[in-house]
Amino acid sequence: MTLVAGVDSSTQSCKVVVCDADTGMVVREGKAAHPAGTEVDPEHWWSALEDAIRAAGGLDDVDAMSVSGQQHGLICLDRNGQVIRDALLWNDTRSAASAAALVDELGADEWASRVGVVPVAAITAAKLRWVADHEPDVADATAAVCLPHDWLTWRLRGADGIDTLTTDRSDASGTGYFAAADGSYQPDLLELAFRGRRPGLPRVLEPDASAGRTGSGSLLGVGAGDNASAALGLAAGLGDCIVSLGTSGVVSAVTDTPPRDGSGLVAGFADATGRQLPLVCTLNGAPVLASTAGMLGVDLDEFGRLALTAEPGAAGLVMVPYLSGERSPNIPDATGSILGITADNWTPGNVARASVEGLLCSLAYCLDLIGEQGIGIDRIVMIGGGARSAAVLAIAPGLFGRAVTVPAPGEYVARGAARQAAWALTGELPAWDLAAEHHDGTPTESGVGADVYRRYLSATGLVLER
Repeated sequence: MTLVAGVDSSTQSCKVVVCDADTGMVVREGKAAHPAGTEVDPEHWWSALEDAIRAAGGLDDVDAMSVSGQQHGLICLDRNGQVIRDALLWNDTRSAASAAALVDELGADEWASRVGVVPVAAITAAKLRWVADHEPDVADATAAVCLPHDWLTWRLRGADGIDTLTTDRSDASGTGYFAAADGSYQPDLLELAFRGRRPGLPRVLEPDASAGRTGSGSLLGVGAGDNASAALGLAAGLGDCIVSLGTSGVVSAVTDTPPRDGSGLVAGFADATGRQLPLVCTLNGAPVLASTAGMLGVDLDEFGRLALTAEPGAAGLVMVPYLSGERSPNIPDATGSILGITADNWTPGNVARASVEGLLCSLAYCLDLIGEQGIGIDRIVMIGGGARSAAVLAIAPGLFGRAVTVPAPGEYVARGAARQAAWALTGELPAWDLAAEHHDGTPTESGVGADVYRRYLSATGLVLER
């Protein structure tokens, strides 16, 4: 058996899976925690990777490996390759004002046209601007900048000079100075972000390329950003849309059409195969269901049962699920609400159903934003903790207007990295089987799903409609 390994270095932890290169079967796996916080010394990621590798039984028998990492994080290196300051993670919001300044300086439409991304706090370019304005000594000492998966791949290869840093299209596309549409860095945008400085950047490798070898001789794949790696692990192809319902909601679609959304809601990322992966993210995901269940005094299983006792439309109740503000649409100070309350419909079942419908309608809005970019969606694959809810699975097809496929639970980001490693090793992208349960919806028979979505749009003041 030829073995390959995939690494998922996420915000919370590092996961390692070792797979059969031919079938994708997981042979063994390991995990280690990352420290909390929005800025982290990257050495903690390296220590966690070493711990996760040990927990997975080591990698001495592995022929190839690849690393996926959390996107957007900023690592500043000096000319000797030393980390100058703690890495700023995607969820560090101190750069929000810096992002707004960059948009004002160039214009949202120009950003969208040039790189497919309009800066927000998460984007690397905004973090570079913050460093330039608030830590000029750090900025002056920065000889190269890279992303978390770039740095880990470089360390695995021996950290042999900053000029040997590598990355891939998917992770580079989240920086704000790389155009996913044609695969090119935009040096003037890097200089704009970093106040005239032009540090070295990782070389962008093709999806099937090798980034070198580890000290023990294993081949290194180029790696990928986490969303692109998940799509690769799910074997998502042209026309597929992935809906991830975790702490947040993430909707991404595999396409050949580069989006250029001046609103900034649809980010023009690249996938890990050479295509595009436009993505929309919400702040509110599965915690909406947990919060409502807690308010009703029930566990999540009983909550799902309650929601399914109510009729579609929750007898007129509409929940706007902006419990933590919202990112899509971009209204960070928004709050949630329930509308349409009457003496007859104010029941636990209707409240539970309205929360599920409201959450799924917010994701349907993300689907429509992607559709507005001329991107076709033929199939929806739903993953994440929220996808395990019986109520979500029953209600989603009607609100999405499409059938929904739900894979068996698994570490799909790490699995995608392992699949990429097999690609680099053999020269062919393996067709690993994906165990999945198929859920068919009949949304057009009664029009109820469309009606629920229209009432949701009216409650939120949004105007998109299928």
